[in-house]
Amino acid sequence: MTLGEHGTEEHVVVSPVRPPQADPLDGPELRALDVVRRFGTVGALFLALGSLGAGAAPVLNPVQDIPVLRLFARIPTVSLAMAFTGMAMLVLGWLMLGRFARPGRARLATRAQLTRTLVMWLTPLMAIPPLFSRDVYSYLAQSEIVRRGMDPYSLGPAQALGVADPLTSGVSNMWRETPAPYGPLFLKLGSWISGIVGEDVVAGVLLQRALELAGVALIIWALPRLARRFGVEPATALWLGAANPLVLFHLVAGAHNEALGIGLMVAGLELGLRRLPARVPGAVPPPLARGEVLFIVLGAAVITLAAAVKINAMIALGFFGVMIARRWHGRVADLLRAIALMSGVFAVVMVSLCYATGLGFGWVGALGTPGLVRSWISPTAELANLGGVLGIALGMGNHTDSLVSIVQVAGTLAAGLITLKFLWDSFRWRYRPIIGLGVSLGAFMMLHVAMQPWWLLWAVIPLAASAGTSRFRVAATVVSAVLAFLAPPPGSTFDGRSFVPLQAYLAGLVVVALGLLAVRRTAPLLLARRSYA
Repeated sequence: MTLGEHGTEEHVVVSPVRPPQADPLDGPELRALDVVRRFGTVGALFLALGSLGAGAAPVLNPVQDIPVLRLFARIPTVSLAMAFTGMAMLVLGWLMLGRFARPGRARLATRAQLTRTLVMWLTPLMAIPPLFSRDVYSYLAQSEIVRRGMDPYSLGPAQALGVADPLTSGVSNMWRETPAPYGPLFLKLGSWISGIVGEDVVAGVLLQRALELAGVALIIWALPRLARRFGVEPATALWLGAANPLVLFHLVAGAHNEALGIGLMVAGLELGLRRLPARVPGAVPPPLARGEVLFIVLGAAVITLAAAVKINAMIALGFFGVMIARRWHGRVADLLRAIALMSGVFAVVMVSLCYATGLGFGWVGALGTPGLVRSWISPTAELANLGGVLGIALGMGNHTDSLVSIVQVAGTLAAGLITLKFLWDSFRWRYRPIIGLGVSLGAFMMLHVAMQPWWLLWAVIPLAASAGTSRFRVAATVVSAVLAFLAPPPGSTFDGRSFVPLQAYLAGLVVVALGLLAVRRTAPLLLARRSYA
């Protein structure tokens, strides 16, 4: 038995395991959904206003020259309270929205309803100062290095542009003398932005965010389509993957280039699978569908473009190759043919990009740049820190730096072994390849000494489209909600002024509590222990 195309316009091949058809939301649920939308939108507005005084503003902050708005920059505690209030309201709104996207309910929100809600929430975050990180200033400076015809893979912003350059001034001190770890496609696109805006930092931030919003749009487009292929409710996948607070906070407000990398990766998978017939173990492979090879090559090429933004996406080619081999006869020879095809497409596209952009292959040697920073939320970094403390306690000296190098290598090797295991197990039909992709990407992210909250989206988004178990959804929900609060809105510490975040968070909690009381009065089912089906 084989599963071919269903004759739809999109030629979508769906999973043989399909969730039961759900009815649309009823009247009370639609009113509750409207309350959730407004609650989250108010939260986004709080976060947007708070960013004016508590964001990662440029050194020469233009807000200081705008009447009324400049007030926020002069009351940082109040601005931080507003930002925290917005963060909490968006996370709580997301959790309440999840009630209407939970599989197994008799009535579910539609994909269109989820998309409209997401657009309402992200719109206020599109034209604000960066939040949670100053990385976007690094993007601007490294892109300007490319525009001026210098090598971003051997020179840092301070060396190439000078410390006094307006673009260098916004870069975090730790990255001013380090080379760019990003692929040639991203930096070339950034150089075009630099050519448009010159030294206008504000315009540069907005155009960089527009570039990342294109990646978010690709995620919104591809995620529900992939979910349909793998038997997961499209609304559930869209809620967990695209409406995730980590997406709103870090890919939109923070303008991180993970948005473009992940967006291209999932779009490439969707395109590559568009004409690929599904096949169950032991079934006779169907003949090639019309356009099947073309879409396979197109999908692999788009995934390679994602790797030319951030190299992590290259792992998707391996699991896409497994999907192709399983669609063929599922033999080792088919796997080798698929590997050769994926490798060939990757080589042609990547080499063409490296030469066409004029940046060459220097990015390969700069991939270790993020490892110069140790993140306090990284398990491997904390393991190295613990080893350093034990060394001091035992009188052996402080060897933390050496231990960091050791655990980074060990973590990379462990993630590589996990990836190989899931590649092989997926080929042997023990796992869905896209689940293996999510787990493998999660291993590489979590075992890196510089792990950041938004890095986990590399795992959450593909798993949202494929993992239908409630245990995964619960775990991903808890992790996403917790990680959403771990990065401070200014993208830096408070220089020992611990009273500032404490006062701001307490004030924010009061406002959020009042908001929840209003929700309870207008839509009590949202805060009920059980939502009726």
